[in-house]
Amino acid sequence: MGVLVGKPAPNFNAKAVINGNEVVDSFELADFHGKYVVLFFYPFDFTFVCPTELHAFQEALPQFEARNAQVIACSTDSWFSHLAWLGTPKAKGGIQGVTYPIIADFNKTIAADYDVLITQDGPIGASYRGLFLIDTQGIVRHQLVNDTPLGRSTDEALRLLDALQYFEKNGEVCPANWKDGQHAMKATRDGVEAYFSR
Repeated sequence: MGVLVGKPAPNFNAKAVINGNEVVDSFELADFHGKYVVLFFYPFDFTFVCPTELHAFQEALPQFEARNAQVIACSTDSWFSHLAWLGTPKAKGGIQGVTYPIIADFNKTIAADYDVLITQDGPIGASYRGLFLIDTQGIVRHQLVNDTPLGRSTDEALRLLDALQYFEKNGEVCPANWKDGQHAMKATRDGVEAYFSR
Protein backbone atom coordinates (compact mmCIF):
# COMPACT_ATOMS: atom_id res chain seq x y z
CA MET A 1 0.00 0.00 0.00
CA GLY A 2 1.47 3.33 -1.04
CA VAL A 3 2.00 6.15 1.44
CA LEU A 4 0.75 9.51 0.17
CA VAL A 5 1.25 11.46 3.40
CA GLY A 6 3.37 14.54 2.76
CA LYS A 7 2.79 14.37 -1.00
CA PRO A 8 0.42 16.29 -3.26
CA ALA A 9 -2.94 14.54 -3.44
CA PRO A 10 -3.50 13.07 -6.91
CA ASN A 11 -5.90 15.30 -8.81
CA PHE A 12 -8.83 13.79 -10.67
CA ASN A 13 -11.48 14.81 -13.14
CA ALA A 14 -14.53 12.56 -13.13
CA LYS A 15 -18.29 12.49 -13.12
CA ALA A 16 -19.90 12.94 -9.73
CA VAL A 17 -23.30 13.33 -8.16
CA ILE A 18 -23.65 16.50 -6.08
CA ASN A 19 -26.47 17.83 -3.90
CA GLY A 20 -28.03 14.37 -3.84
CA ASN A 21 -29.41 14.44 -7.38
CA GLU A 22 -27.28 16.43 -9.82
CA VAL A 23 -24.69 14.82 -12.12
CA VAL A 24 -21.67 16.93 -13.05
CA ASP A 25 -19.35 15.80 -15.84
CA SER A 26 -16.18 17.45 -14.56
CA PHE A 27 -15.53 17.18 -10.83
CA GLU A 28 -11.96 18.01 -9.80
CA LEU A 29 -10.06 17.94 -6.54
CA ALA A 30 -8.20 21.07 -7.67
CA ASP A 31 -11.45 23.04 -7.38
CA PHE A 32 -11.19 22.77 -3.59
CA HIS A 33 -7.78 24.41 -3.21
CA GLY A 34 -7.97 26.59 -0.12
CA LYS A 35 -10.26 24.18 1.73
CA TYR A 36 -9.49 21.04 3.69
CA VAL A 37 -10.77 17.90 2.01
CA VAL A 38 -11.85 14.65 3.62
CA LEU A 39 -11.85 12.21 0.72
CA PHE A 40 -13.10 8.73 1.50
CA PHE A 41 -13.43 5.64 -0.66
CA TYR A 42 -15.96 2.87 -0.08
CA PRO A 43 -16.33 -0.48 -1.89
CA PHE A 44 -19.79 -0.51 -3.50
CA ASP A 45 -23.22 1.09 -3.59
CA PHE A 46 -26.13 -0.98 -2.25
CA THR A 47 -24.07 -2.86 0.34
CA PHE A 48 -24.17 -3.12 4.13
CA VAL A 49 -21.43 -1.21 5.94
CA CYS A 50 -21.18 1.46 3.23
CA PRO A 51 -24.53 3.20 3.85
CA THR A 52 -23.78 3.45 7.57
CA GLU A 53 -20.60 5.35 6.72
CA LEU A 54 -22.21 7.66 4.18
CA HIS A 55 -25.01 8.53 6.59
CA ALA A 56 -22.50 9.07 9.42
CA PHE A 57 -20.53 11.56 7.31
CA GLN A 58 -23.79 13.31 6.37
CA GLU A 59 -24.77 13.62 10.03
CA ALA A 60 -21.35 15.09 10.82
CA LEU A 61 -21.31 17.32 7.72
CA PRO A 62 -22.06 20.58 9.61
CA GLN A 63 -19.05 19.90 11.85
CA PHE A 64 -16.76 19.38 8.86
CA GLU A 65 -18.11 22.48 7.13
CA ALA A 66 -17.55 24.55 10.28
CA ARG A 67 -13.88 23.57 9.98
CA ASN A 68 -13.67 24.68 6.31
CA ALA A 69 -13.59 21.05 5.19
CA GLN A 70 -15.26 19.49 2.16
CA VAL A 71 -16.36 15.86 2.48
CA ILE A 72 -16.14 13.86 -0.76
CA ALA A 73 -17.02 10.19 -1.22
CA CYS A 74 -15.81 7.95 -4.04
CA SER A 75 -16.52 4.45 -5.29
CA THR A 76 -16.04 2.62 -8.56
CA ASP A 77 -19.80 2.48 -9.21
CA SER A 78 -21.35 4.46 -12.05
CA TRP A 79 -23.16 7.76 -11.57
CA PHE A 80 -26.36 5.92 -12.51
CA SER A 81 -25.84 3.62 -9.53
CA HIS A 82 -25.09 6.59 -7.27
CA LEU A 83 -28.31 8.31 -8.36
CA ALA A 84 -30.36 5.17 -7.76
CA TRP A 85 -28.83 4.69 -4.31
CA LEU A 86 -29.38 8.33 -3.42
CA GLY A 87 -33.02 7.91 -4.40
CA THR A 88 -33.47 4.92 -2.10
CA PRO A 89 -34.75 5.61 1.45
CA LYS A 90 -32.49 4.86 4.40
CA ALA A 91 -34.98 2.29 5.72
CA LYS A 92 -34.47 0.30 2.52
CA GLY A 93 -30.67 0.43 2.59
CA GLY A 94 -30.35 3.64 0.59
CA ILE A 95 -28.55 6.90 1.20
CA GLN A 96 -31.37 9.32 0.52
CA GLY A 97 -30.52 12.65 2.16
CA VAL A 98 -26.76 12.55 1.49
CA THR A 99 -25.77 15.89 -0.06
CA TYR A 100 -21.97 15.91 -0.31
CA PRO A 101 -20.37 14.89 -3.63
CA ILE A 102 -20.04 11.22 -4.58
CA ILE A 103 -17.51 10.54 -7.34
CA ALA A 104 -18.13 7.87 -9.96
CA ASP A 105 -14.66 6.33 -10.39
CA PHE A 106 -16.03 4.02 -13.07
CA ASN A 107 -12.64 3.60 -14.76
CA LYS A 108 -11.02 2.86 -11.37
CA THR A 109 -8.22 5.35 -12.03
CA ILE A 110 -8.79 7.42 -8.88
CA ALA A 111 -8.77 4.38 -6.59
CA ALA A 112 -5.60 3.21 -8.34
CA ASP A 113 -3.93 6.64 -7.96
CA TYR A 114 -4.71 6.62 -4.23
CA ASP A 115 -3.59 2.96 -4.05
CA VAL A 116 -6.82 1.66 -2.53
CA LEU A 117 -8.00 -0.48 -5.46
CA ILE A 118 -8.44 -4.12 -4.46
CA THR A 119 -6.35 -6.21 -6.82
CA GLN A 120 -5.40 -9.46 -5.05
CA ASP A 121 -7.23 -12.55 -6.33
CA GLY A 122 -7.83 -10.65 -9.54
CA PRO A 123 -9.45 -7.23 -9.92
CA ILE A 124 -12.92 -7.14 -8.38
CA GLY A 125 -13.47 -3.51 -9.24
CA ALA A 126 -13.87 -2.19 -5.71
CA SER A 127 -11.75 -0.15 -3.35
CA TYR A 128 -10.75 -0.57 0.26
CA ARG A 129 -12.16 1.90 2.78
CA GLY A 130 -9.50 4.58 2.28
CA LEU A 131 -9.71 7.98 3.95
CA PHE A 132 -7.43 10.90 3.11
CA LEU A 133 -7.17 14.23 4.91
CA ILE A 134 -5.90 16.84 2.45
CA ASP A 135 -4.83 20.29 3.59
CA THR A 136 -5.61 23.66 2.02
CA GLN A 137 -2.51 23.43 -0.18
CA GLY A 138 -3.50 20.03 -1.59
CA ILE A 139 -1.06 17.98 0.50
CA VAL A 140 -2.11 14.68 2.05
CA ARG A 141 -1.65 14.97 5.82
CA HIS A 142 -3.32 11.75 6.95
CA GLN A 143 -4.41 8.50 5.38
CA LEU A 144 -6.22 5.49 6.76
CA VAL A 145 -7.08 2.32 4.88
CA ASN A 146 -9.48 -0.25 6.33
CA ASP A 147 -10.38 -3.65 4.96
CA THR A 148 -13.91 -3.82 3.59
CA PRO A 149 -15.65 -5.24 6.71
CA LEU A 150 -14.37 -2.42 8.97
CA GLY A 151 -16.32 0.84 9.10
CA ARG A 152 -14.64 4.14 9.95
CA SER A 153 -15.17 6.73 12.67
CA THR A 154 -16.28 10.23 11.76
CA ASP A 155 -15.27 11.30 15.28
CA GLU A 156 -11.69 10.27 14.55
CA ALA A 157 -11.70 12.09 11.21
CA LEU A 158 -12.88 15.25 12.99
CA ARG A 159 -10.29 14.79 15.76
CA LEU A 160 -7.47 14.56 13.21
CA LEU A 161 -8.77 17.60 11.35
CA ASP A 162 -8.82 19.51 14.65
CA ALA A 163 -5.28 18.35 15.43
CA LEU A 164 -3.98 19.45 12.03
CA GLN A 165 -5.63 22.85 12.31
CA TYR A 166 -4.39 23.30 15.89
CA PHE A 167 -0.83 22.51 14.80
CA GLU A 168 -1.06 24.89 11.84
CA LYS A 169 -2.35 27.70 14.05
CA ASN A 170 -0.23 27.20 17.17
CA GLY A 171 2.85 25.26 16.08
CA GLU A 172 2.30 22.75 18.88
CA VAL A 173 2.10 19.01 18.25
CA CYS A 174 -0.80 16.90 19.46
CA PRO A 175 -0.17 13.82 21.62
CA ALA A 176 -2.05 10.53 21.69
CA ASN A 177 -5.81 10.83 22.07
CA TRP A 178 -5.58 14.64 21.95
CA LYS A 179 -8.90 16.44 21.58
CA ASP A 180 -9.67 20.07 20.92
CA GLY A 181 -9.38 22.04 24.15
CA GLN A 182 -6.71 19.81 25.66
CA HIS A 183 -3.03 20.63 26.19
CA ALA A 184 -0.70 20.12 23.27
CA MET A 185 3.12 20.01 23.22
CA LYS A 186 5.93 22.21 21.97
CA ALA A 187 8.26 20.19 19.77
CA THR A 188 11.27 20.67 22.08
CA ARG A 189 12.74 18.57 24.85
CA ASP A 190 11.51 21.12 27.42
CA GLY A 191 8.04 20.98 25.91
CA VAL A 192 7.89 17.20 26.25
CA GLU A 193 9.02 17.37 29.86
CA ALA A 194 6.49 20.11 30.61
CA TYR A 195 3.69 18.05 29.09
CA PHE A 196 4.52 14.89 31.00
CA SER A 197 5.00 16.75 34.26
CA ARG A 198 1.37 17.93 34.26
